[in-house]
Amino acid sequence: MALFGRQRDINLFTTITRELMGDVITQQCSFYKYRLEQTIVNIYGEASGGKFFDGPVLFNCLIERQDQQFTVDDFGVEYARSVVFRFLREDLIDASIVPEVGDIILYNGGYYEIDSTNSNQYLLGKDPDYPNETNPLNPGLSQFGSNYSIICSTHYTPADKLGIELTRL
Repeated sequence: MALFGRQRDINLFTTITRELMGDVITQQCSFYKYRLEQTIVNIYGEASGGKFFDGPVLFNCLIERQDQQFTVDDFGVEYARSVVFRFLREDLIDASIVPEVGDIILYNGGYYEIDSTNSNQYLLGKDPDYPNETNPLNPGLSQFGSNYSIICSTHYTPADKLGIELTRL
């Protein structure tokens, strides 16, 4: 039987992680959830009437920025940058948000569109959704482990393509 990784241990790790991300690391981003059902697309998959988003919702996260890239062509200089955002899964659950391809993240005045999500970082290497209950030596493995974070790989998207405007109240 496993010794560590019960819900009490997971709650301790989650509390420490939230304190570290909120009070020590303090990297934040705003999350815009894409509303697919309200966005009307044409036969080419283009949103001629504009895209609709819910948000923004502010999250603490870990951010890994790649170097900027500038390509020059006949139309001028094009800016590109990839950024990886790492969210605590419990924070996203509390906000009722599931990151998906096409959602937008605002960070440092730039908009980043999610290309892919990855949610396979398991606490103590155990996935409670697949506990392998048939093992008689370790009964009750569904009580151990946790799916801990969600990692979003993104690319820079110009604000004029999104139609999101920042306004002051």
